[in-house]
Amino acid sequence: MPKIPYSARMRIYKEFKFEAAHFLPSAAPGTPNARVHGHSFRARIVIEGEPGESTGYIFHFEELASALRETEDALDHRMLNDIEGLKAPTLERIAMWIWNRLANRVPGLCQVEVHRDSCNEGCIYRGPSAEGRLAAE
Repeated sequence: MPKIPYSARMRIYKEFKFEAAHFLPSAAPGTPNARVHGHSFRARIVIEGEPGESTGYIFHFEELASALRETEDALDHRMLNDIEGLKAPTLERIAMWIWNRLANRVPGLCQVEVHRDSCNEGCIYRGPSAEGRLAAE
């Protein structure tokens, strides 16, 4: 394979979908969000890096799919409030939860998006702030 003669910093992504139920404990009593309801979610995982000189890719999509399967299974057709770390499953907390599950398995992870397409809503999380990161990261 020919050597790429320039810096080629790029981003790749892979998406998965899941169906899940939840309620928001902070919602006002009697409102729809205070009751159990469900959504179709779409998550997009973005990785940043430079293609390897010998491989030509940043991260192999099969390896990424493998890392995502476990996360998708943990969320799909579940009651999100029952999942450890998601007692109040807002889009923001779901995105952070996914990040935390993948951060040590997916080098170059730079963004997690969680969408509720039927509501035209979503959240983009780019990881913890610099002051929030642990020294080991």
